[in-house]
Amino acid sequence: MGWSLWSFISSDIAMDLGTANTLIYVKRRGILLNEPSVIAVRKEDFQVLAVGREARGMWGKTPEEIMTVRPMKDGVIADFDLAEMMIKKFIRKVQVKHFFHPIMTISIPSGITEVERRAVRDSGEHAGGREVYLIEEPMAAAIGVDLPVEDPVGSMVVDIGGGTTEIAVVAMSGIVTKISIRIAGDEMNDAIVQYFKKKYNLLLGEMMAEQIKIDSGSTRPFKDLSKVPVRGRDLITGIPRNMEVAADEIQDALEEPVRAIVEAVLLALEKTPPELSSDILERGIIMTGGGSLLKGLDARLRKETNIPVNLAEDPLTAVVRGVGKVLEDLDRYKRILNLKARR
Repeated sequence: MGWSLWSFISSDIAMDLGTANTLIYVKRRGILLNEPSVIAVRKEDFQVLAVGREARGMWGKTPEEIMTVRPMKDGVIADFDLAEMMIKKFIRKVQVKHFFHPIMTISIPSGITEVERRAVRDSGEHAGGREVYLIEEPMAAAIGVDLPVEDPVGSMVVDIGGGTTEIAVVAMSGIVTKISIRIAGDEMNDAIVQYFKKKYNLLLGEMMAEQIKIDSGSTRPFKDLSKVPVRGRDLITGIPRNMEVAADEIQDALEEPVRAIVEAVLLALEKTPPELSSDILERGIIMTGGGSLLKGLDARLRKETNIPVNLAEDPLTAVVRGVGKVLEDLDRYKRILNLKARR
């Protein structure tokens, strides 16, 4: 698509509207925003007090009249009004020009319902989008890591986000096989919380559980002999308590969600046509998304599938980079767009 005055002043945007984080790519300017999908509002009149990183810093620490909310759950919009407010605030952070409404390309999980798709599109329109296009996340991730999605060659992507794990085999500008499960980073956090609650009568905050996952989370066969500091509230005495546990206990805590992801990958491979299976065996599986950074997960998948598994470069931004590439060349990728724009 050639240069035009319209495209220059409209600041078209691509968005990875994730459960954990929202990333925004502005046409011809790159990724300008990467912040937690959190909003803080005053309960009385729903005045927005903070969004993103600032709102996340308020999580669990606000007085009764203020609430912090994650309006996205399992990759879809859980609270339409708050999601719309959050999107508007994020767009204002990256847009300098407000003369015209932008074109928007937004990633969505491949397994969501038509109602959930419409909610995402409506949110984009209400936030100011002139035209809103939806792209399924595994396809966006594949484009973002430069896989040959338009060729008659099978490529397999495993994108592990905050709310969903998206597994897909893509070829010839389409998704041939897909599995979408609502087990990902959030469920890993919850698994850690439940483990310490049951074994040690220790209640962890959500932020503490996420920090443990990021700093010390792993899965076998990864070996970690370190100790993990843990802070929480004793459920018996009610007072704060510090403790240390062996890192392999975090592996025990994460085993259930990790096993669910592994089984979903195996199921996707079973459903893949044999002609494309041979391509995957030769080219390997590409992992993207924040959850793919869990130590040992690539080796675990390699062991379970007997297929090469590679972690994408900068896996956290793979989806938004793909949506951004589509935005930069809508004519080229029009076969990939999930839904037509609504004007």
